[in-house]
Amino acid sequence: MKYLSLALRGLLTLAFVAAGLAKLAGVEMMVGTFDAIGVGQWFRYVTGAIEVAAPILLWLPGKQVAGAVVLGATMVGAVLAHLLILGPSAVPAVILGLICVAVIYLHRAQLKDPLGKAAA
Repeated sequence: MKYLSLALRGLLTLAFVAAGLAKLAGVEMMVGTFDAIGVGQWFRYVTGAIEVAAPILLWLPGKQVAGAVVLGATMVGAVLAHLLILGPSAVPAVILGLICVAVIYLHRAQLKDPLGKAAA
């Protein structure tokens, strides 16, 4: 399970950092996507920052669940945006969300002790 977790966290890190950097760099497709969503470009910057920063949590001891929850929540938003506004396939966002769920499952022991402290 250790290697599965490493592989899934590595995949999530690559995917989210790449997408986040594209958003922060103002790649034309990303600008157009957020124009279509209609919230404003500030939301592209916030989303990009989350996608670049949250993967760090995936690699900190005891914080894998937190990282996967944050990234999974962004994928819930992405799926909703695709289904309700953008139209094209939401499958990539669903797959990334499911990988986040798998990471949460693999590190579910953190849910019993979310602060990482031993029980008294």
